Parts: sequence; structure tokens; C-alpha cells
Amino acid sequence: MTSGRRFLQSTRSAKPIPRYGQSYPIGATVDPDGVNFSIYSRTATGIDLMLFDDVDAARPARVISLDRRRNRSYNYWHLYVPGLKAGQLYGFRAQGVYDPERGFRFDPSKVLLDPYSKGVAVPRAYDREAAKRAGDNVPYAMKSVVVDPQDYDWEGDEPLRRSFDRVLIYEMHVRGFTRHSSSGVAPEKRGTYAGLIEKIPYLVDLGITAVELLPIFQFDPYDAPAGRLNYWGYSPVAFFAPHTQYAVDPKDVLGAIREFRDMVKALHRAGIEVFLDVVYNHTSEGDHTGPTFCFRGLDNEVYYILEQHDRARYANYSGTGNTLNANQSMVRRLILDSLHYWVSEMHIDGFRFDLASILSRDETGRPLANPPVLWDIENDPVLAGTKLIAEAWDAAGLYQVGSFAGDHWKEWNGHFRDDVRSFVKGDPGTADIIAPRLFGSPDLYGLDEREADQSINFVTCHDGFTLNDLVSYNEKHNWTNGEENRDGTNENLSWNCGVEGPTDDESIDALRRRQIKNFLAVNLLSLGVPMLLMGDEMRRTQFGNNNAFCQDNEISWLDWSLLERHAEIYCFARNLIHLRLQLRIFREIRGVTLLELLQLARIERHGVKLYEPDKSHYSHTVAFLVSGTQEALYVMVNALLGAP
Repeated sequence: MTSGRRFLQSTRSAKPIPRYGQSYPIGATVDPDGVNFSIYSRTATGIDLMLFDDVDAARPARVISLDRRRNRSYNYWHLYVPGLKAGQLYGFRAQGVYDPERGFRFDPSKVLLDPYSKGVAVPRAYDREAAKRAGDNVPYAMKSVVVDPQDYDWEGDEPLRRSFDRVLIYEMHVRGFTRHSSSGVAPEKRGTYAGLIEKIPYLVDLGITAVELLPIFQFDPYDAPAGRLNYWGYSPVAFFAPHTQYAVDPKDVLGAIREFRDMVKALHRAGIEVFLDVVYNHTSEGDHTGPTFCFRGLDNEVYYILEQHDRARYANYSGTGNTLNANQSMVRRLILDSLHYWVSEMHIDGFRFDLASILSRDETGRPLANPPVLWDIENDPVLAGTKLIAEAWDAAGLYQVGSFAGDHWKEWNGHFRDDVRSFVKGDPGTADIIAPRLFGSPDLYGLDEREADQSINFVTCHDGFTLNDLVSYNEKHNWTNGEENRDGTNENLSWNCGVEGPTDDESIDALRRRQIKNFLAVNLLSLGVPMLLMGDEMRRTQFGNNNAFCQDNEISWLDWSLLERHAEIYCFARNLIHLRLQLRIFREIRGVTLLELLQLARIERHGVKLYEPDKSHYSHTVAFLVSGTQEALYVMVNALLGAP
């Protein structure tokens, strides 16, 4: 075996015979003379590299079989092909044992994406089902694209590295933000990275300092119930490639990458950081009946956690059919390399890790006290200045809010969401519970010397009701999702203020407006890092749908006409955001632990009377004074007397 790059001459063919290549870097790497390919497979018996002239081609233009002796170094298969350039389409076939009972699922009839694909091309005839059926799927398969990361002028741009005390997050969907006809964006740019650029002045005016983008890794939009599309994007097929369908020209993969970078650069110029919602817990290959796109066809038992009692099936801690084997050494490397790429080459400022608690599970699914992959990320020098946010739970019941591993990580605070919802709608017994949520949740983060901004405070997010729907619906209305209203949580802690859904009753709508303002005020004036959901500042509705993952339509898109209709709410939110960013008291959290801050900043609790906090079961009043070194903040919160 060798990893040298010796070139072989042939007198029998006009085509140059490929060099053997080298194992590092992993993926497709461009140099002035050609491209080096390197792919990992521990158990494959053979690998073929396929080169395509067109994404819609019925067959590859060239197939090169890798020699097990010359094109393999340990578990890496590699090849150098002279003359290739950025933009080249390629894929792999892998030979090996097909024995699901033992965890092997090799299928040499399937086109496999490179796990390190930095670009993915989708054919017009793309068919998810073809990746499940027996037989060749070349015309219907996604293909990898060779990308040269150096082929872009960043014009001096770098990640902003703003301190967390100056961060106000706006969770948004790239497509949904401008796709609606009311967005004012040119039709060809609606729902694209370029369309988002046109709305940056709006974000600046609102006061947003960071956008958190729902998944933009290339995903399979057809991973959804029949007749619907996966809109949210929690269905990744490639961890290095931006989703081309969010570009003005989805067929121009290299152009889509440039457009994504243009968006990042433009946001940075406006002083706005860019966070990505990343999905390293599962892939779009689904359960044992799912398609073969990449990982299961290359090394199934390496990339996925398999059921211990039945290795033909996948452990499902994600709720989506499979679970990535995140603490396996090669998968750990894949995750770290992906994060490095997005920071170093795409200038991303931070990441929100979807179902991050899955990353604490070992190769049998058991939670680990010191998960290797989380500590790899925690102590990685490339990521030292990058913001890391954990959704500290998974779909199998592992809940780690307040106990997530490491010191670098901030956490989505689900307790904040639930306790604030309960208090504002007037549930009894919540006045004393909400107090720690207002002060950075010291009951969760005070014991381990966590930073004062450890908690990501939110009332709504993509998953659940919008803020308008939180005060307009008692029940979820998910019938259009195709799951007979069984999907989505039943525990919304919502109150419709007397009527289910839209109403012409001004008194009810006035109550709803007041409740929305209450939620905004509590969120934006609490200690921690506030996060707002796209459109909450103008009362965006999903018509009671609390799980709109498959609704790529006006249920999910932001209707910009709401901005004028609900200008009162927008102005209230905007003024609160600017007030928070101006208050010195929130800047004093930098560099101190939560307990130190609570000791330095004098906090006095009150009730309806000074110095008399009411902690009784039926209390609906909380007031407090926070005295910093340069200013004081007095907040009074009066909830309803109890929702019916």
C-alpha cells in the first residue's frame, strides 16, 4: 500500500492514467494539475470513482476502479486524476458484503456521495425512491461536485467574534424569510441567499446582532410525508455543502456557494453574526427501509448506531429513523472537519447543535459522562472563538439542560420557555418559579460556575407555535401535515384568550396584543441571551400548526404585509431590543460567572409592595431591582389572574 503520487505513463491510451493519490486531505482536493480523491471505508472490498459530464447523464463518462494494493492506505481509498478542475461531477460505488443482520449494507448499484462533498448537484429526474429500489440509479442520483474553497475574494472579511453579552439572536429560515410575494424582493431572488441580503437593512433596524439559520446543509426535500416537502431541512445528505435550492440558480453549484458566501459577507458588513443550525445527529438515509445515498453504502456500522439486538435496524434517538455514531473515531473526525470548514472557509460565527444530547451517546447508545466528540469540539483551537449552542436533549428522552458537558457550550433553555409561558398565561404556582428564569436560571447554571450568559432564552422557536399562535390557539392544528394531527407536541402551554384562531373581536385581539408584549418584555429583559423567532415581531401565524416541517408554502413563509398591519408590535419589539442593547447592566456579565454576577449586582425582589415578594401559590406578580455598577433596572411583571 502507498500514499505516494507516482504518475504512470501508458502507450496504449490517449488518456493519462491516474496517479495513485494520497489519503490526506479527505475528500476532493484541487491543485493546479488535477484533483486528489480520498474516501474512508473500513470494510469495502472495492471502490469505483465515477466521473460525470452532466448531472442528468444516464451513465458516467468515466469509471476508475481503485486498486486495493496501490490506491488504499489503511482504511482510506485514494486516487489522483490529472486534468480535473473545480466543477467536476463525481460519485462512488462501493463493493462489499450485503448482510444487514451483521450490519453490512453495501450495494454497488448505487451512486454514493462523497461524505466530504463540498458541493452537491441534484438532477432534474432526482428520485429518492430510486435509491431504495434494486438496480442502477445513476440518472436519478445526487452527485458530488469538486470545489476549490480558495476561489473566492472575502475582501478582508472574518467572523465577527462578538461577545455573547452583545448577542441578540433571530432564528430564521432562509427560504421562508423572503419567499412570500409580499417580501418586496425580486421574484427570481425570493427564498434565496441573495434575497436575504436585500432584507439586511430590516434586520439592522430591528436591532438583530445574530441570525441563526435553520439547516442549510444540503438536504433531501423529499424526505417528508407523501405529497409534501421537507421545508425545515433537518434531513442532511452532506455536512460540508450549502443547500443549492436556496440559490438563485440551483443548478449552478459553484455559484450557489459564492452566493452563500456573499450573504455571510454582507451580514458581517452590517454587524450581524451568522449561526448555523447544524444536524450531526442523523442523516436523510432514514431507517432500515430508507435510501442509500452515502454513509450506509460506504460503511454502515461505522457511521450509524445499530440496534444491539438486531443489527439490521438503526437506533432511533433522533426520532427520524437513524442516529449518527458521533463518538466513533471516523465520525468524530467528520464532524470536526465539517465545523472547521464552515468556520475557516465559510466564515461562520457559531453553531446551534440540533438534538445535541445525542452527541453524548456511545456506540451502543448509552450516555457518556465525558463524550469524546463534545470534548473534541470544546477544546478545538479552530473553534476557540466560535459560539457553540446546544439543544441539550434528544428524541429518546435524554434531557441535559443545566448539565450539558463542557464549559464552552451555551444551552437552549427549555425551562425558560415553559416557565415563562405558564406564568404569562396565569397558571397558579408560577410566580416563584419564574424568578430564577429572569436572573439567568441560577438553579440550572449557578452550581458549576457557568457564565452569566449561559442560558439561551426563548419563548418560541421553529419547533412549535409562533408567538401569535401561542396566544391564539389552545390546540395544535396540524391536519395538513398528513399525519392526522398526531405529529407535534400536545403540551403547548398556550391560551387562545377566549376564541380558537383568528377573531374579529377587538377585545380579544387587544388581550392577545398585551400578552405578546408581555412575552417579548420578559424575554428581552431577562438575564441570558435572548432569541426571537422570525416574524414574531409582526405576529406571523402558522394558523395553529405547531410542526410545520413539511409546509413549504404560506403556512411557513413570512407574510411581510403583517409588518404594516401589526406596526404596534413591531415598534414595541424594536424599542425593547434597542433598549436592551443600550443598557450597561447587560454588559457587566462579561467574564464573570452567574453566581459572581448575582453577588456583584444587587438584586432585590419585590411584590405589589416594596421588599415583600409574594411567593404564594396564587401570586401573579414579580418585581425586582437590579443595581449594577453604573445603572439600575427595575422590572415589574404582572401576569393574568389565571387563564380559563
